[in-house]
Amino acid sequence: MQLNNVVHLTAENVREILIEQAQDKVVLIDFWADWCEPCKQLMPILERIASDYPDNLILAKVDCEAEQALAAQFQIRSLPTLMVFKDGQPVDGLAGAQPEQAIREMLNKYLPQPEDEALEKAKQALADNQAEVAYEFAKTAYDLNNSNAEANMVLADAAARVGHTEEARTLLGQLTIAEQGDSYYQQIMAAIELAEQAADSPEVRALEEAVANAPDNLELKAQLAAQYFQVKRYEEALSQALSLWQQERSNDAFKKQLLDMINNLPNGDPLASSYRKKVYSTLY
Repeated sequence: MQLNNVVHLTAENVREILIEQAQDKVVLIDFWADWCEPCKQLMPILERIASDYPDNLILAKVDCEAEQALAAQFQIRSLPTLMVFKDGQPVDGLAGAQPEQAIREMLNKYLPQPEDEALEKAKQALADNQAEVAYEFAKTAYDLNNSNAEANMVLADAAARVGHTEEARTLLGQLTIAEQGDSYYQQIMAAIELAEQAADSPEVRALEEAVANAPDNLELKAQLAAQYFQVKRYEEALSQALSLWQQERSNDAFKKQLLDMINNLPNGDPLASSYRKKVYSTLY
């Protein structure tokens, strides 16, 4: 199959390829020679990678026997050698035979990733104080690549803002020690602590004490569930509301409270689908 993003780099077209054609694209230069067996083994791997990024990557092949001056200009000392160019400048490279994973990992630092678009939308939504929208986009980005530290932190930020402080803490706990040194991490941790303090309001504490003193008073428990939901302690609110309805299936008020909570969760909140399933299993 002929790939439109695979070219032969020569002394005549090197400037055109690396500077003019490569605007907003990454160029992977493959220095090879016909006598080099590892070069031949590497070529189909490179072409497979190039086929995955038709709009973002140019694979430029340099035949070092035919283009000795060009190879010398790039100071190539061994074959195969790979060089990565971005914005007309060399940014990375590998020498010798390499496994496909190593090449992909190198290129992933410079190529747009599937989660990038959702991540940018999440960041913009956070900047616009649209936490629920941000949570939905950030969850999409994280699900596409949960090893992306930025996606992890943006989702944790959004989760904290919509009241999922436990989820936010769990997400931040997945980061490496180095990643936890990021100022954004510190900012999110501070926001989580503030949210947890706000969620432990005097009203909540008073109702918790009242329920502890009157554990059979279902109306008090319903009030506590409502208070939990108000301070964004969603999981506790839903758990309490579901338990009440399961105890008194004939009580329409308890059922309505539970369904109202589910329907008013932030968009994309996984608790919604989880509790809808629990409602369904209770009904049937």
